[in-house]
This record gives sequence, structure tokens and C-alpha cells, in this order.
Amino acid sequence: MENRDWLILHELYQHNNITKAAQSLYLSQPALTKRIRQIEKDFGIQLVHRGSRGVQFTPQGEYLAKCAEDMLIRLQAIKDHVASMEDRVSGTLRLGVSSYFTRYKLPGLLKAFKTAYPDVEFQVMTGWSKDVYKLVYNHEVHIGFVRGNYSWRGGKHLLFDETICVVSAEEISLADLPHLARIDYQTDDLLKAVIENWWTDNYTQPPLVGMEVDKAETCREMVASGLGYAILPRFILNGNNNLHTIDLTDSSGAPILRKTWMFYHEESLDLNVVKAFVQFIEQMEMEGSV
Repeated sequence: MENRDWLILHELYQHNNITKAAQSLYLSQPALTKRIRQIEKDFGIQLVHRGSRGVQFTPQGEYLAKCAEDMLIRLQAIKDHVASMEDRVSGTLRLGVSSYFTRYKLPGLLKAFKTAYPDVEFQVMTGWSKDVYKLVYNHEVHIGFVRGNYSWRGGKHLLFDETICVVSAEEISLADLPHLARIDYQTDDLLKAVIENWWTDNYTQPPLVGMEVDKAETCREMVASGLGYAILPRFILNGNNNLHTIDLTDSSGAPILRKTWMFYHEESLDLNVVKAFVQFIEQMEMEGSV
């Protein structure tokens, strides 16, 4: 059983498809099939059943695939530890980052960190904050940047918070919202729940949704064109001063805030590259550069 075989099992289990697994591994289908047969021979089992809808793992194959995830994490931890035994800051820093933070904040931060530590490389995985949270929790990344109030018992640092606001091209009144066309967009479950709870606390009828789009940025542009109002985190407005905004507030009149966090496991600070990056971000936050 070679180290790459664990990766093969992991990718095949993720995709349940020989073609897609081969593509993700940059292997030909015959080469991948050959390695699968060799794994089956080594363990004396059948890993998968093939059908028209892809592959189905046998109980033995599913067990090995789950072991593969643990093995890959362990192998990466060994590599990280070996790299951290040197005095200098080097190696690969694995980051999980929410999509919005990736687009507006991450490039500048990585450029500045790379300038300070030129021997560091990056592996960045992006997605919804809930997915990034899982990546950090499962030790698949060293550090995660998430937006929202997630429960986390490990190391964490509040980077900034932002208000959530009603956004429109023309000035409108909150009292008129139930009768105005709203533009909705795909977002993470926590933000969606905050907006829905605010709405039900203030109105007895559902919003009049006139359009649904895939991204908050697209929603912002539709609002700017006068096609309706939206409820967006202020960060998404990206300095657009031509739009009218009204911050959401709770029953006491306090603004409803969405927080952006840096999460990591405390034991990860034993790695030079992780410790240096956490300290770097904390310093940048103190200087107001995040």
C-alpha cells in the first residue's frame, strides 16, 4: 500500500466516479483502475461495485476510504512537523477562506505575508463559511476565515464586524418594505437566519421577492440598477456610496452585526508557519490593515 493509494481511495470516495477521480488525480482511467485492482489484491477484498451511476463502495472499501482520510491528515501532520523543526518559517500554509474574504481581503494579506516570509507556500480552499468551519474542525486546513457567529473552542481572533443593512438605489422607508420588490441571493445559513429572524420580528407578512440571484455581488448590482432592494452585509457594498442604506437593529435598537473570525487549533501553533501567520494577522488587525 503506497501513500498515493490513500489519496486514490479518498478521491474515489469523494467523487464515486472513476472518470472524475482520475481527473482530480491527473491520472488516466486505465492507470487508476490498475491501482484500484492492486489495492484490492493487497487487502484481498473488492473495494467497489461499478454501475451505470458510478461506483458503490463495499463495506470493506468504505472502511478503507474512511481510514484514508485519517491517514492523509496524519501524513500531512508529519510533513508539517518535519518542516517546523527548522528555525526558519517555511513550508505550506493551508487556509480555508470564505468566498467574500477571499475576493476582497485575502490577496493583499498573502502578498504581505509572502514578502515577510518568502519560503512559505499557500494552499487555499474557498467556500461557504459553514464549509470552511468543517475544514478547520477536521484539521484539513491550518487556519480558517469564517463569517458569522460560529461556536469554536480552539484558538480564534475577531478580525472585524460589519452591519447588515437594507440597500436600495433610492431612499425608502422600512415601513414600506413588505410592499416593495426584494432581490434575494444565495448565502450561508447563518446570515439567512439572521435576516429571516429580523423580518419576522418586524413584519407579519412575507417579503415580496421579485428576483433571486446566485451571488451577493450580483444582487448589489441589481439593486444599483433600481430593480429592487436587498438586505446585505455592508462589506459587500465595497465602498459604493451611491446606494442608500439602513442598518438593521434588534429590539433594543442596537445594530445587528456580522463578525468575521480567524479560527485555528491551538496545537497548530507548534508549527512555525502557522504561529507566524497568526501573529502576522493579529498585528495587521491591530494596525487596522485587515
